[in-house]
Parts: sequence; C-alpha cells; structure tokens
Amino acid sequence: MEVSTPLHSQRLMRRVAVNRAFAMAYACAILALLYHHALTLLRSTTLISFSMSMSMLVADVLLAFMWATTQSFRMRPAIRQVYPENLEKVVKREDFPSLDIFICTADPYKEPPMNVVNTALSVMAYDYPTEKLSVYVSDDGGSELTLFAFMEAAKFASHWLPYCRDHEILKRCPDAYFSSNYLRCSETQKIKAMYESMKMRVENAVKRGKVLLNKGKDEDNAGHAMPNLVYVSRQKSRTSPHRFKAGALNALLRVSAVMTNAPIVLTLDCDMYSNDHRTLHRVLCYFLDPSTRPKLGYIQFPQRFHGLNKADIYACEFKQLFQINPLGMDGLAGPNYLGTGCFFSRRALFGGPSSLVPPEIPELGPSQVTKKPITAQDVLTLAHQVAGCNYENQTNWGSKMGFRYGSLVEDYYTGYRLHCEGWGSVFCHPDTPAFLGDVPISIDDVLNQTKRWSVGLFEVAFSKYSPLTYGFRSMGPIMGLCYAHSAFWAILAIPITVYAFLPQLALLSGVSIFPKVTDPWFFLYVFLFVAAYSQDCLDFILAHSTFERWWNDQRMWLIRGLSSYFFGSIEFVTKQLGIATQGFNITSKVVDDEQRKRYEQGTFEFGVPSPMFMPLAVATILNLIAFLRGFIEVFRGRSIDGLLLQVLIAGYVVLNSFPIYQAMVWRRDKGRMPTKTTVIATFIVWGLYAVVYLYH
Repeated sequence: MEVSTPLHSQRLMRRVAVNRAFAMAYACAILALLYHHALTLLRSTTLISFSMSMSMLVADVLLAFMWATTQSFRMRPAIRQVYPENLEKVVKREDFPSLDIFICTADPYKEPPMNVVNTALSVMAYDYPTEKLSVYVSDDGGSELTLFAFMEAAKFASHWLPYCRDHEILKRCPDAYFSSNYLRCSETQKIKAMYESMKMRVENAVKRGKVLLNKGKDEDNAGHAMPNLVYVSRQKSRTSPHRFKAGALNALLRVSAVMTNAPIVLTLDCDMYSNDHRTLHRVLCYFLDPSTRPKLGYIQFPQRFHGLNKADIYACEFKQLFQINPLGMDGLAGPNYLGTGCFFSRRALFGGPSSLVPPEIPELGPSQVTKKPITAQDVLTLAHQVAGCNYENQTNWGSKMGFRYGSLVEDYYTGYRLHCEGWGSVFCHPDTPAFLGDVPISIDDVLNQTKRWSVGLFEVAFSKYSPLTYGFRSMGPIMGLCYAHSAFWAILAIPITVYAFLPQLALLSGVSIFPKVTDPWFFLYVFLFVAAYSQDCLDFILAHSTFERWWNDQRMWLIRGLSSYFFGSIEFVTKQLGIATQGFNITSKVVDDEQRKRYEQGTFEFGVPSPMFMPLAVATILNLIAFLRGFIEVFRGRSIDGLLLQVLIAGYVVLNSFPIYQAMVWRRDKGRMPTKTTVIATFIVWGLYAVVYLYH
C-alpha cells in the first residue's frame, strides 16, 4: 500500500496525561480512606460498632476496586479516523470481499417481524456490490409470521434497492426513511404505497419457505442482481442445549459457510437497522490494510439509538459502556464485542491468529471456497445437517470455535476470549451513526435487561476464564481490568446497598459513623465524592452528551445497584446452587401509545408489580425519613457536626428519588408504582427502625 493513500489513522487523546495524574492523586486518597477505616475498626469496642465499621470498609474496598477498573479505560484512550475516499485507489470495487450478515430474532410478539424486515432491508441496500452480499435471518421462534414477512420483504426489495441506489438515499431502512423528511415525487409515493401494502399483508398470511432470494436467479426491477436472503429456523430439541443467541449465531456461521462463506461476517440485532449505506467502506479501510489485517479479529461500531427522550431518563444510551469505555480500550488491544454492529473476520472465530482450530468437516473452514449455487440440493442438505440440534455434540463449537458458550452475555464472553487468543479489534465511531436501534421504555424492562447481563457477567467473573486470572495472564493487567470492570459489574449492589441503608439507620438512631465537620478526615470524604462524580460528568460532556443525561445516568446507576444488580447477584448464586431460576427473557420491543407518551414526557414507567421495585421503595422511604430527621434537628438549633455526612447522603438519595416519590404518591396513571409495593415497603421501613431502636 502506498503511503500517499492511507485508509485510516489513530492517535491518543490529549487527556491521557491528565487522566493518569488524577488516577495517582485519587489512588492516594483511597489508600488514606482505607487506613482511616482500619483505625476505626481497631478502635471498635462493641459488636455493633465493629459490624458497622466492617460494613463500611467492605463497601469502600469494593468501590475502590471498581474505581480502579474504571481507570483502566482512561489510561490510553484513542480516537481513529478513516479515509474511505482512498479505498478504490487501493482496491478495485469488483475485488471487494464478500460479506455475510447475521440477524437474529426469537419472538414475533416481542420482536415484531416488520422491525426485523426493516433491519434486513437496510443492510441489503448497502452501497456495495450486491453479488457479494448475503443476509441470513435466524428465527428461533420458528414463526410463520416472521417467515411470511420475509417472503414479502423479498418482493419489496426488488423495488426498494434500485430506488435507494438511483436516488442515493442515506437512510435505507424503509420505516426510518418514510418517517423522515423524504423526497416527494410520484416514484416515492409508489414505493411508499408498496411498503404500506406489504405491512398489511404481513398480518394476514401464513406461508413456509427457506431460501427467499438467490443472486444467480433473482433480479430487481432495474435488472441488477439481488443479494442472497436466507431464512433459517434451526432445529431444536428438549434434550439438546439451546444456547440461545450464541447457538443461533453458530448455526448461522455454519449454514453460511456451506452456502457463501464470506470472509467478513456482520452480526446485527433484529431492531438495529443500518443508518449509513456507506458503512462497509469504513470497515474495509481496516480489513484491507495489510498492517492491521493479520491480527484484526473484529470491528465494533457503537450501539446508538433512535427514540430516546431528551433526558434519557433510564440511561439506555449507556454512554460509558457503548461509547466512552470502548475508546479507552481502543488504545490497548481494542474494544469488547457489544453484541450488534460488529464486523468479524470469519477466520477469527476459528482459533488464534497463529493457531487455527479446524472444523470437523472441511466445508466449514474459514478459507473454504464455495462454488456451487446455494440452491443446489447437496448444499441445502448439508446446510440442514449443520443446523441440526445434535450437530455440535462432541465438537469444538462454542468452546474453541465460533461464538462462545458459558455465559448469558455471549457477546462480552466471545470478544473477551478472542482478545485472550491474541486477536485485536477496532472501535469505529463515525459522526453519523452506522446503526440505530430501539430502547426499552419502561423501567421494568430496563432492570430485567441489566439483571440478565449481571447474571451472565458473573458467569464469566467466577469461571476458570476470570479476567482477574486468565485475562491478566493472556492480555496483561490493564486489559484484564477493563474486562473485569464489566465482569464484576453487579458487585456494586453491595456498596450501594450499604450506603443506601446503613448511614440512614444510624442517623435515625443518632449514631455517627463518619468524621465530624471539624475533623480533617471529613474533607477526604468530600474530595472522594466530588472528584469521582466530576470526572464522570466531564467524560459525559466531552463525549457530546448533556448534564441532564449524565444526571439520569448516575441516578440509574444507583437504581440498578438496589434492583437489577442485587437480584442478578441472587439469581447467579441460586443458579450455581442448582436452583431453578427465571431463565432468559427477551426485552420487548412492543410499546403502547400511553407508554410512549409518558416516556417522551420524561415520566418513569413502573406499571407492573416487580420484586425489584421493593428495595427501591424501601430505600427511598427510609432516606426521606432520615433526611427529614436531620433537617428537623438543624431547625431546632441542635449541632449535627457528627451526622452531617449522613444527612447529606440521605439528601442525595432523596434528590435522586424524586421520580419514585412521584410514582408512589401523586400519580394516578397506569405507570405509577403499585400501591401494594408502597404499603409493604412502608411496613419494612417501620420494622427496620424498630429493630435498630431496640438494639440501640
């Protein structure tokens, strides 16, 4: 490659030195705090004071550990730039590599087929040689409705693809395009009418089929070849492991190997449509560069969403997880796999860069060349065979090959294992989002989603592949800490629960557990709180977010700690003990009009009873009572020097809990907190206070 035609560049962010200096200063403050805790513990004279001091020490040790893992993302953050305009100076368009696109769906009632269809159509319309594109749809629900939807989509695509090509449409998802300020002309109205007609037909017909389009036979209405569109409903059995999404992706990996075996594979969630038709050109800027290609395992785009309300009240954007932290990892070995919007080198899914793990039959090998049409009978027969429910028995699939089994968060685990094997990755973060997806708009769905993640992450954290052991040895300490940050995510339930209850109960009993205002240790606590929150807020602002969204993000951090992290930890423990758990739940993508209206207004949606609401309700009531108690003491003119930090903590929780108070007391819509939850929580608070009062 000529120096005059670079395809991409990378540079470290200017904040690296400041981040490292801050980490040094803050680490010294943490050590001082732990020293203070040790002194307090040694001076404890009663069992109660010893227990309280030990609880605070454990809480702060865990917070310190999680803070240390967070700093790993700030040691070497990097940003990249691509130059797709140079691509065809280096490689001819007809020599572009082929691409297989995997889209997974499982429940037509929670994941409407038309959403999946829009996702498929958006990537079929990529600005790319159509004969090199193949779209594989895995329907684990085996829904006739989903199947028929794709049969209809195949017909519509013959008109939609040439329309996008002729008019150079940027957003090639039909639903997104017709919801925007689209081109108004007779041809557009005709295409829109066809789209609306297709949506209506999807609801009324049931048919069956397999390969819907074939590039050798099917053409669009302009006479151009069409991409392959393949529907797969894998065989399953009650006596064979299902493996959920990882199993579906591995089935697609094998089926696609038999049919097309493209060297690049894109994985997409069914609700994550393409928002930029030239995304593949950005991807090739990395895959076609000889300097990065040998060890480049995958290219990850950030998860970004449409339909977020202005304040992002549930922090569904996950700014840290999907955008800020990957930039930090990009200066190291590269970002983790985020489950969607990720382009893999097929070779990376078959062992390390220098240690190929051969599949059990040569037809599945990453370098195997497919020559027969995908509709050839022997090709279809083999495709059915490799998608069978018992095919993986006694093979390396899920352990040494393909997407990895052993965790509910197959994306995190797969990316982690690939990094441990020696593969690198790239974070591609263009200004125009490459993909846009849906977000849950009720807090119950949000918390159930993060609870599921918590269980899956713990499955990695406490396995033989733990980032603190296996990860440190394989990738080094900094990357190991990056992965440990996510793996041990849910242990934050312990310090958050301690700080949500212990200081407040002590305050109600008049017991001081923090230094007085006149004590120099008081200012250490203030520094630790203000500095950590300020750095977190600054990260958000520098990542082009707003203070309001940051505030809701840290509020949801507290809420998740008392609910999804807490219940996820319990579910993980019970699962390890062999006790039946709730299992895998798909996040619903279906929303009614009233829910949508409340969400757009920034109103929290509780609505249905959930056990995860109980600790939230108890904590908010307890903190309100404790804060009022401290306020009354000040109003009476009594000194609260020894209790000030406890009053401030209670006040901070009260400030964050306003949406919960609103849902408990004065709302009357369907999204209010269930009355039963509020009543039971009130009695629990009364019981806690009674116990503390008796012991005090």
